[in-house]
Amino acid sequence: EGVTLDPSQRAAVSLGLQGGVVVVTGGPGTGKTTLLRVLLRALRERGVEVSLASPTGRAARRLEEATGVSACTLHRLLEYKPGEGGFQRTLTNPLDTDVVVIDEASMVDLRLMSALLEACPIHRERFSLVLVGDADQLPSVGPGQVLRDIVESEAIGVARLSIVHRQAKGSGILDAAEAIHAGRIPTSGEHSGVSDVFLIAREAPEAARRTLVRVVSERLPARGFDPMRDVQVLTPTRRGPLGTGELNRLLQGSLNPEGPALQRGERTFRIGDRVLCTKNRYDLEVFNGDVGRIRDLAKGSLQIDFDGRIVDWDRDDLNMLDLAYAMTVHKSQGSEYPVVVLALHGSHGIMLRRNLFYTAVTRAKQFLCVVGSPKAWYRAVKTVGGDDRNTSLADRLRGHTSLSDAAGART
Repeated sequence: EGVTLDPSQRAAVSLGLQGGVVVVTGGPGTGKTTLLRVLLRALRERGVEVSLASPTGRAARRLEEATGVSACTLHRLLEYKPGEGGFQRTLTNPLDTDVVVIDEASMVDLRLMSALLEACPIHRERFSLVLVGDADQLPSVGPGQVLRDIVESEAIGVARLSIVHRQAKGSGILDAAEAIHAGRIPTSGEHSGVSDVFLIAREAPEAARRTLVRVVSERLPARGFDPMRDVQVLTPTRRGPLGTGELNRLLQGSLNPEGPALQRGERTFRIGDRVLCTKNRYDLEVFNGDVGRIRDLAKGSLQIDFDGRIVDWDRDDLNMLDLAYAMTVHKSQGSEYPVVVLALHGSHGIMLRRNLFYTAVTRAKQFLCVVGSPKAWYRAVKTVGGDDRNTSLADRLRGHTSLSDAAGART
């Protein structure tokens, strides 16, 4: 491919080819995807069988598109069957592969990592497990902070990608991510000449809501973005004046106000709505966090288009569906969007943390707009921790000879 790797990428490839358990961590623009392509090519040239997986369906699809190699969810890799005792791949029925590569590893919680390690033939000669992710992002929704603990333990080979590459330089979004990582509020476009990052200050929640809806429904379309296809609104919380519930209601009213509708409690679903799967639906091969569009409201079901695949969603299962004009930052992990509009306001309280702000900003590819209060932005960039989890995994790793031993020593 004629790819030139930087020294940290070369070191990561070398580490990945050595076997055993390896971690590759790096922020946006540091070339994790390029590294993966090169590593996968090198492994294939050695005749090695590789399995690629990610915690969510969306992340797995992105991984497959980026590498050209088939990828699946971790649950599919481990052959999860809820009616048959859970994971079919276990210590006594391990994975039949030489190398397992897990992308977006920061999203993997302690239980899922333990199940993965049990299914990995780690002691087999030539076997390798490669965990790829950004340890500075939010930890998993479930228990633990596995990737961060592994990196901090220094007990396992870790390759840190640190160089932002030429094609990423000059990106206001990456500059914003670096500023947040360093504890500074990003600079807004009107003050810096940057054309892809804007921060809009609104102290009152009502004013912030009005501005956010106007940005999505008027300002972004004027820049050529389709609010239904290109734009994702993110917020730290589900409840509150700037939570997903209120923002989804307002955005639906602005972007898709009319047409056939189905009422469920306080929520209304209309043809054309963007919707979010909130629980894994193994029967439909739709997973928690997958986003689709309602195409039809049939008598007993909704027809939903998930990335070109039409799924019949039973009306009795609407409790597993939500509107997706706005979603929480946690739900957005593993995804990227052309445009992110982030609500970050004092009403978000204890959720105002650096890793949440950083995770939200790094979801945006082309344009980022933050709406809220400067005091909240300051609190977010200055608050490190607050969501620390006392897992003791890092300490266990320092005292064990392998990751599988440490993860298995759960209390």
